[in-house]
Amino acid sequence: MKTALIFVLCLSPIWAISRGARIIGGQDSYAGEFPYAAAIYKSTAEGNYFCTGSVLNKEWIITAGQCVDGALLFTILLGTHKLNGDEASVHRVATEHYVLHPDYNPDTLAHDIGLIKFRAPITFTTYIRNLYLPYAGMHDDTSGIAYGWGQISDDVSDLSDTLNYVTLKAVSDAECRITYGGQLVENMVCFEGNYNEGTCFGDSGSPIIQHASRGYTIIVAVSTFFSSNGCESIDPSGYTKVFPYNDWINNVTKTQYI
Repeated sequence: MKTALIFVLCLSPIWAISRGARIIGGQDSYAGEFPYAAAIYKSTAEGNYFCTGSVLNKEWIITAGQCVDGALLFTILLGTHKLNGDEASVHRVATEHYVLHPDYNPDTLAHDIGLIKFRAPITFTTYIRNLYLPYAGMHDDTSGIAYGWGQISDDVSDLSDTLNYVTLKAVSDAECRITYGGQLVENMVCFEGNYNEGTCFGDSGSPIIQHASRGYTIIVAVSTFFSSNGCESIDPSGYTKVFPYNDWINNVTKTQYI
């Protein structure tokens, strides 16, 4: 059995974001295509880190637990597909409020779910909208769209200024365990794309989304880990399913499922 060590995605210092998020083989997004995308800059006592999150409602961001754990302050960009924030639509907010899932384990990455609360409700616009929680568990053949900012190849090490996206498909737990063995724990799932598409450093918390109907997009999973074999390896990427945490998310945020 091949076993690849898990790399935590979020813990890429901003000064070294040259090892940042990546969507290999993806496409550039355009303004307003993913209005729920949030760029998260996390400040901690140990340093500064970059993650991706999603707007859940006017008060909350959903992301990975590793992206909120130990945070002192968040600076979040909304309403933009450009990290440089030069668009008229960009909205920059700061907050220190977050809720980490009580069972989050930084060693195993179990229950890797976190929520960030704005200091005051934001205003939705054409460029800032929310995702919805899933209304059912995942199917074995689930597919969806992943997006992230940053590294587009191992040879180009800087964050991409433009949000990139790619379609990924879930793989069975049995197939995922060929790569990760017992490192795949409860409520985790693996996704893969064509050849080497997937996630990398800095992509933690970025979602798998599905367009259920016009104006109604659900978040299926959040990015948790990738293989130590490298960003461009053919190993699948690891995610945390969202549906098992619907009750907890709803209790914290008072967001309805649909």
